[in-house]
Amino acid sequence: MSIVECKNIKKHFPILRGYRREKVGIVKAVDDVSLEIKKGETFGLVGESGCGKTTIGKIILGIIKPDSGRIILSAQRPQVIFQDPYNSLDPKMRVREILAEGLVLQDRRQGTSLGFARDRRDKIQEILDLVKLPKSSVTKYPHEFSGGERQRIAIGRAVLTEPEFIVCDEPVSSLDVTIQLEILKLLKNIQKRFSITYLFISHDLRVVKFMSDRVAVMKEGKIIEEGPTSRIYSNPERSYTKLLLSSILNIYPKAYL
Repeated sequence: MSIVECKNIKKHFPILRGYRREKVGIVKAVDDVSLEIKKGETFGLVGESGCGKTTIGKIILGIIKPDSGRIILSAQRPQVIFQDPYNSLDPKMRVREILAEGLVLQDRRQGTSLGFARDRRDKIQEILDLVKLPKSSVTKYPHEFSGGERQRIAIGRAVLTEPEFIVCDEPVSSLDVTIQLEILKLLKNIQKRFSITYLFISHDLRVVKFMSDRVAVMKEGKIIEEGPTSRIYSNPERSYTKLLLSSILNIYPKAYL
């Protein structure tokens, strides 16, 4: 069963120059892309920076509209985990408020309410336990945490509303290798526990291999190769994919490979 279907998606952006901001060309960020994400899987989308990966994620979530094509998203309460856990968290809000905000917005959309402050406190505590942060975290601000801890908060905020689908947009690229592995294992555990579907976007093939069931390789706005992770990594068909894979051999910890 598919949870996401994209059919012939295109999104072009104008290139503007000069003080008059005259159009001098276009960037084909997404150029006739079709993909399908199955319920419960992690679909990896990999490629160099600027190839259109993040644009696809934003189109699927409805953050930006495609120029043409069709998107079918059969998921309740989709969420996103961003690359930078500091900029994605409001520095003026305590963790309690950051997490509760998602519950408040969900209640407004659904016309429901958790009813009592105690219910929200219990829900927030459950999430803190899930992402392995202490109870005392609720009174602190984002700047009081490490990068890995901030990303745990961001993950908790995404999971709190019980989404069926999450776009993970470079969620560990700003973290060091040791912390990356901890966060990736956390994401896997959460997926297994709640049967969440992931679109996992990254430029890092070692991370995508560790996380993904299937992989699509992007180049210049197009998907040039797609298939099961085991096949892509053991027997890639395209020279570009082979080049990307060659860059990770004998460099990173075996835990990823």
